[in-house]
Amino acid sequence: MELNAGLLGTPLKKYQTTITWRETTNYAASVQDNNPKYFDDREAAGIVSHPMFAVSVTWPVLSRLDAFIESKDFPKEVLMTQVHYTEHLILHRLIRPGDELTIVGTLKAFLPHRAGTHAIICLEARDQKGEPVFTEYTGAMLRGVDCGEGGKTGQLPVIPENDTEGEVLWTSDIHIDPLRPYIYDGCSNIVFPIHTSPTFARMVGLPGIILQGTATLAYAIREVVNHEADKDPSRISEIACRFTGMVLPGTDINVCCIGKKSHNDFTDIFFEVQNDAKEKAVRNGYVKVLKG
Repeated sequence: MELNAGLLGTPLKKYQTTITWRETTNYAASVQDNNPKYFDDREAAGIVSHPMFAVSVTWPVLSRLDAFIESKDFPKEVLMTQVHYTEHLILHRLIRPGDELTIVGTLKAFLPHRAGTHAIICLEARDQKGEPVFTEYTGAMLRGVDCGEGGKTGQLPVIPENDTEGEVLWTSDIHIDPLRPYIYDGCSNIVFPIHTSPTFARMVGLPGIILQGTATLAYAIREVVNHEADKDPSRISEIACRFTGMVLPGTDINVCCIGKKSHNDFTDIFFEVQNDAKEKAVRNGYVKVLKG
């Protein structure tokens, strides 16, 4: 299969949604994050969402790309080859219940890869006042798809290089209980059968159902907020990683902080997540933490 670089810049249909408190609290609960800022609505400022909640907001678009891509020439059969490969979130502020969000998107980049094509979509969310809330660059690996020399429209965000010594600064061991993929599915509305149907998972060559990659990342962000942001999620302004391995329910993951670089107004945090087989389920993990 082939993907024509001439499709770069193709827009997606506009998507609008209103955020409810049930959606934001459910998301935080799904990754066992009991931070009061996600739940205690007695506070005058109200509650906020988990930083990773943005991926739940854009899922209705990404799960129905065949209906949202504004082009009759896009070969929709390539969508059957995709797996989530990269994630890069820029958070202008945390989402709050009551936000009326409008999301617009474009096909941002087709990058050649030995496994096929790394396709990146840019999604931008604004609130009812037109103010930016988040920008998501989500990347899929289109397995076996040829994009020639590929290309991109505009600039892609760059993850800073981890040029520290590489020693492990802290670690967190987290048990992933057998029901976790089902709970995350129900609470995030990120629905795909490799996470909840053993029959489907085995049919596509997996050993069984696997934990959602964004759930693994959300657990990691929980640990970064607690260790590096004084439990204040509003200090998280950027999140990025590559998904490179599977996490099986009923096993443990290990979140490792492998670098830290301080700047005047923020700190770069570098991390990875290992699965129970000591393989890297998440590589090139990066979080930008604003100074408190």
